[in-house]
Amino acid sequence: MKSKNMVSVVHNPGDPPIGTNTDWTAVEALTDEEVHAAALADPDAQPLPRGTDEELAKLGLIRIPNVKKLRERIGMTQEAFAAAYRIPIGTLRDWEQGRKRPEAPARAYLTVIARNPKAVASLLEQAA
Repeated sequence: MKSKNMVSVVHNPGDPPIGTNTDWTAVEALTDEEVHAAALADPDAQPLPRGTDEELAKLGLIRIPNVKKLRERIGMTQEAFAAAYRIPIGTLRDWEQGRKRPEAPARAYLTVIARNPKAVASLLEQAA
């Protein structure tokens, strides 16, 4: 049930941001430590744990590699990355755009690529 003081606001895509009394200059000046301390103080904004894959799995969490950042760090286009590492281009695009998540074997493969991309590409070239 709505209280008398509650106001309903409709915000459609493309509308200008809703005005607030937030001092964004002060927010942007916060250090990482201050942001972390503020998150810890708010029971509704607790940071996710940074545990091992096994610890995260117990919580029902899975560490998903950021494929786009990995590809960009290596300095490859989608087409070149897909060809070098024998990943279907549609699959790569689905991962990068968040339409699908890599399954466990693909996550392991992406982890290996992230650790030593040149060695993986070289091994695949030799195997061809």
